[in-house]
Amino acid sequence: MGLNLILHTVAQEKQRIEYMLMKYQNELSSLPRGTISEKTVGERTYYYLKYRDGKKIVSKYISKKEIENVRALVERRRHIEAMVKSLQEEKAIADKVLEGAV
Repeated sequence: MGLNLILHTVAQEKQRIEYMLMKYQNELSSLPRGTISEKTVGERTYYYLKYRDGKKIVSKYISKKEIENVRALVERRRHIEAMVKSLQEEKAIADKVLEGAV
């Protein structure tokens, strides 16, 4: 396998990574930040989405009707953030390979 073919393959992979990063960043902008916390008062449980806004911590009430949906969205955000981190590491490797070839 020639060096040019390897470099071409790495360049294509870098393009794929950049496309996926852009796609994931767009999706992240629509997903809720933070973590879900529960507070029990008497026999009732209340749910809150807590996140940082600058130095301030914001608690947003979540109704029982919404909690499962919000929980799934928060979990999706965590999954995508892990994927973004992994893709950024792969992109850094591709950048080094391509930089060394120039």
